[in-house]
Order: sequence, then C-alpha cells, then structure tokens
Amino acid sequence: MNESSAPIISLRNVSKVYRRGEIELPVLTGINLDIAPGSFEALMGPSGSGKTTLLNLISGLGRPTSGEVVVAGTDLALLSEPELADWRAAHVGFVFQLYNLLPVLTAAENVELPLLLAPLAPSERREHVDTALEVVGVAHRAEHRPPQLSGGEQQRVAIARAIVTDPVLIVADEPTGDLDRAAAEQVLDLMHGLHVELFKTIVMVTHDPAAAARADRIRHLDKGTLL
Repeated sequence: MNESSAPIISLRNVSKVYRRGEIELPVLTGINLDIAPGSFEALMGPSGSGKTTLLNLISGLGRPTSGEVVVAGTDLALLSEPELADWRAAHVGFVFQLYNLLPVLTAAENVELPLLLAPLAPSERREHVDTALEVVGVAHRAEHRPPQLSGGEQQRVAIARAIVTDPVLIVADEPTGDLDRAAAEQVLDLMHGLHVELFKTIVMVTHDPAAAARADRIRHLDKGTLL
C-alpha cells in the first residue's frame, strides 16, 4: 500500500470493556476498521451498539481495553494523557448533537476557543475565525450569542469551531439529531461540502437514514461488533 492510499484511521482487534466493580460490560469486540483519507463515513446501529464508544476511540476521547488505534500516523495508545489532549487539539474537530456552545460568548468567540492555546496573535486568530464562519455561511452572525441563533445556525457555528484549527479529522455525533428536517439538510450539505471541497475526513454517528445516505459509506454496528 503506497503512502497516498494508506488509511488515515486504522483499528486492529479493538475491544472496549467497561467495569463496574466486579461486573464487566463489553461494549466493542474485535473491531477491525480502515478509513481512507478524505472519506465521509456514517456509523449506524441500535442504541447501545457501541457507536459513540467507537467514535470516542477514533478521536482520542477514550482508550481501548485491547487492540490498536492508529490515526493520522499516530498510535494513540503510546500517548500520555497530556500528549493525547495536544494530539486531539491539533488533529480532530468535534461536532455534537447539542452544539456545546457557551451562551455568554458570541459566535465568533465560541469559534475562537480552540485557538486560544495556539501560538497566534489575536489578529491571526480573528482571521481564522472569520474564515471558518465564512465557510459555514454564518459570518453575518459573528457577533450574535447562541440564544439569538436558530438551531441550524448554532450547529453551523459548532462546525466552524470544529474546522477553525484545520483538523485532518472531523467526528460528528448525531449532528442533525436536534434539528428539523430543513435545518438538518443544510447542515448535511455543509458537511458534504467540507468533505468534497476541503477533503476533510468525516466520521458521523447517526440514527437517521437520510443523514447516513449523504455519506460515502455506511457502516453498521450491532452489539459491539462491526458488521
């Protein structure tokens, strides 16, 4: 496999077990997965199938009980917790169902948050923020706070925050789950554009078949196993 075709995400024999006292709760079992750079992939499955746990392992928010998780050339198991936090900040953009915007900050200030630890001058940070808001189509709402924005606009701001550091990977957990159909379609159009035009690798957890249909590939989980 040459370098250009090497997977950006590679999981080998990955399992995840949660422990509550003496009780073991297996969540993922023997996951093998390769995702190519620039792919848009959807993870589907019933509640409790392990979708969000798998997304967390791919994004470095969790660690496997066993197996290997390699993302963007880095074996995440070899990183300390501070190194893993730095790796996430540099490589991963996160989009959640409930936006996770701070209501006391403007849209621009919310988008700026991931840049505050970067070695950038304030003017450079603002340039990055302006670009990200422009890409997602809400530059005209930069000085508005989340309560002044619609759900669709808030999710666009959240996506701007996810891409402002130019990450190689975007992970999205039910990004349209709190939106009406029209707003959901606009957000999916935006994510598809990031994938096609900016060559972003996107892994999206969704229960919505219409959302999953926008991905290049749909993968199904059931009882912790990738079908």
